[in-house]
Amino acid sequence: MGELSAVGKILIGLGILMIIVGGLFVIGGKIPFIGRLPGDIAIQKKNFSFYFPITTCIIISIIFSLIMWLLSRR
Repeated sequence: MGELSAVGKILIGLGILMIIVGGLFVIGGKIPFIGRLPGDIAIQKKNFSFYFPITTCIIISIIFSLIMWLLSRR
């Protein structure tokens, strides 16, 4: 029984995480500067386009790292 309980908790945690990430995708389009920061790479040619939001990724990584650090201090 203990193993099934652990699996259930993991599935609930993953479900909550997916809801949060989905909400960020919905809200993310309404924040004007996300994905268009200086340092984000955008290349557009005639038949080719490439976009890599390097600065945005770094900032999001720093924010998540700070959140995880704060949560781990408990």
